[in-house]
Amino acid sequence: MKPPPFMRTIAAMKENRMNDLTTGDTATANATQNGMTRRGVLTAFSMAAVIAGLSPLDAFAQAASNTATAQKIANHFSSVKTMMGEFVQFGPRGEQTGGKFYIERPGKLRFNYEDPSPMRVISDGRNVVIGNMKLKTWDLYPLSKTPLSLLLSDKIDLSNQKVRNVKEESDLTTIVLGDKSVFGDSTITLMFDPKTFDLRQWTTTDAQNKDTTVMIFNVQTGVNLDERVFNINYEEVRRGG
Repeated sequence: MKPPPFMRTIAAMKENRMNDLTTGDTATANATQNGMTRRGVLTAFSMAAVIAGLSPLDAFAQAASNTATAQKIANHFSSVKTMMGEFVQFGPRGEQTGGKFYIERPGKLRFNYEDPSPMRVISDGRNVVIGNMKLKTWDLYPLSKTPLSLLLSDKIDLSNQKVRNVKEESDLTTIVLGDKSVFGDSTITLMFDPKTFDLRQWTTTDAQNKDTTVMIFNVQTGVNLDERVFNINYEEVRRGG
């Protein structure tokens, strides 16, 4: 599966990968050889990032002037009640995996990673589960305690200083969000098509300042999705958790 040509993001990925290799973090690199780890998958959906070079005062000033633009895009995004498509995920060391995703508002999501990755991410509106289908191990989190609750809510509210920065370019509109109650001291960078307001990709950065980017494409909206797509087998989770 080939990702769409977001060359600026890929170039940034390669730079991050080179930085990581110089740290000698071979243990983590070995852990990702056979596919994404559960920690890697969680990072992709933890929506944590750090804005380089922005002081809290700068962020507050930019939020005041950019919230209206960001909210307009968020209103469009939240008006899409169902969507499905393909994704490609780039980890902080350049590892790449992909698969298919399904979203139904409010609160429901499924990411199926393609082979050889055994990972699944499912939200049924109450909880989020990250599972390794090969090892039959599962991690369960309340949806309300994860940043996914923001993007999967019926209406996305970007008030209360959630918007840290908005950058409008001819080919991309970038919104940086932060909310201490959800993100802690970190943020998520969302990238939208400036004409259609469609979400194209997001980048998260963990506490070690390492990026994970998810690109989505071949997206279909307004589709009818079988409710079983978002079912979590809680009995299996209890046995394998």
